[in-house]
Amino acid sequence: MPANSPSQRVVIVGASDKADRYSNMAQHLLIEHGHEVVPVHPKLAEIDGLPVVPDLDQVTGAVDTVTMYVGPAISAALKYKLVQLKPGRVIFNPGTENAELEKALNEAGIGTEEACTLVLLRTGGF
Repeated sequence: MPANSPSQRVVIVGASDKADRYSNMAQHLLIEHGHEVVPVHPKLAEIDGLPVVPDLDQVTGAVDTVTMYVGPAISAALKYKLVQLKPGRVIFNPGTENAELEKALNEAGIGTEEACTLVLLRTGGF
């Protein structure tokens, strides 16, 4: 894990067991950087041996970061669940931007960032 990068608990919304998906690449890189990962997917039981939570409202405990890998059509329905989860921030990866959701999260005191999780990890900006 890089220096100056404290371990975080990171929820991946839109986790995937397909190696060519950015969410899967992010899961591996997050673990490589020493972060605790909580993948969320409605139909998968595990990804690479890591248990998957079927729904965002079933994530328990404190969450530092939620990284989004679902489009606005899906994320719009997650507003209430994200506000209830109270993560430190939500990262909207390229293609997942949702201005209405970002505004609602900011109003609830949850920081948002439009950025690529992979780039943030690789450049020490996570």
